[in-house]
Amino acid sequence: MPSQDPLVRFCGVQKTYDGEQLVVRQLDLDIRRGEFLSLLGPSGSGKTTTLMMLAGFESPTSGDILLDGRPITRVPPHKRNFGMVFQNYALFPHLTVAQNVAYPLTVRKVPKDEQAKRVQKALDMVRLTGLGERLPARLSGGQQQRVALARALVFEPQLVLMDEPLGALDKQLREHMQIELKELHRQLGVTFVYVTHDQGEALTMSDRVAVFNEGVIQQLDGVEPLYETPSNRFVAGFVGDSTVLRGTLAGRGAQAALVLPNGQRLQGLDVQGAAEGAAVEACIRPERIVLRGTQEPTSGSGVLQATVTGAIYHGDHLRLLCYAGASQSEVTVKLPLARHGAAAHPLPGESVHLEFPAAALRLYAV
Repeated sequence: MPSQDPLVRFCGVQKTYDGEQLVVRQLDLDIRRGEFLSLLGPSGSGKTTTLMMLAGFESPTSGDILLDGRPITRVPPHKRNFGMVFQNYALFPHLTVAQNVAYPLTVRKVPKDEQAKRVQKALDMVRLTGLGERLPARLSGGQQQRVALARALVFEPQLVLMDEPLGALDKQLREHMQIELKELHRQLGVTFVYVTHDQGEALTMSDRVAVFNEGVIQQLDGVEPLYETPSNRFVAGFVGDSTVLRGTLAGRGAQAALVLPNGQRLQGLDVQGAAEGAAVEACIRPERIVLRGTQEPTSGSGVLQATVTGAIYHGDHLRLLCYAGASQSEVTVKLPLARHGAAAHPLPGESVHLEFPAAALRLYAV
């Protein structure tokens, strides 16, 4: 388990490149010792700039970055002793795998015999045993990424920074490497800070995720609360899939409900304390919507009649697309597939009843 004691602390950090627009705004962030923290967000959200300031390649416009309680804002990158893995690997093409991995040790003037031991250990760690004499060009993309990772770990840094390191890999290899990275982190106990725009990747590997948008952390949380209880509309839309319904708010607290344009009410959770009658959007995960047959009894106010418009097969589940009214976006319902093939499901044109459990329907002011 990661320590609650922060290894890194961002205190009121801001960054602007042109003196006007803030790329990072008033960032206060504690990175716990030994955790796997992902910085997640769309392009231009400030996540990569935050990582580059931590690495020392960018300087904050204002504020401080502390490492173990000591300011490092003016410490150059090579003196921070952080491992770094980039998306493009940044390997030296004329050096062998072993020489690439040994490079950080060479610049630190580690004795040759000690270098050989550490390089061997690092290559074993990333499952590249026996490939030390090869040139990078003779390796696959996944193997090159492992070399870059071994090079970042070989000098035993207290912090490893990764900037979209799996972005250049194909989907299957990327998913395999995610599992390997998570296991490696578990074994080593080193603090990992990982930048990605892929929310699936962040949920798979992280202990905590900081969701960035427009230079601000929108939510910092463990993966389960981040997915189950997004704190605002941006996080609800960016992390995982959401079905969205639009209407106005009625009631407060436990009595809150979404009032649809036709007057129907769906009870939900008022996340942000919106005013009575305010325009709201209700977000719910597609797997939380319950499909009811048209002949089933439907009690309570959480049921909506809809028309099936299509179905998409995803292998392990089926996504049912439904029309719920002219003013609403398409409703997506995620249905698990039966063990021995796809069970019968409603066909396009059929009418269905969709139940929206109140505990899973989160209402956000717009």
